Amino acid sequence: MSSFSLMISSPDGDLFRGEAERLILRGTEGELAVMAGHVPFVTAVRKGRCVLELPDGMRRTGLLESGLLTVDREKTTLLTSALHWNDD
Repeated sequence: MSSFSLMISSPDGDLFRGEAERLILRGTEGELAVMAGHVPFVTAVRKGRCVLELPDGMRRTGLLESGLLTVDREKTTLLTSALHWNDD
């Protein structure tokens, strides 16, 4: 599977910066998944489960607070008030 550049940031700083294969979270219209080559868009993000799948097969899950997701051809950016990883 192809990967894409992802940055997840909060007011406390960067929570993730690197390559990802899939990002699953809850947008305003329901759950969505971002993968490499996704059509560009911007959406508000709602509080809920967040799943990050990495190229090495690692899978991180956490509780995401509200935020804004921007997907473009070069990178995907998730700005959130907080993200609490289950493995932290």
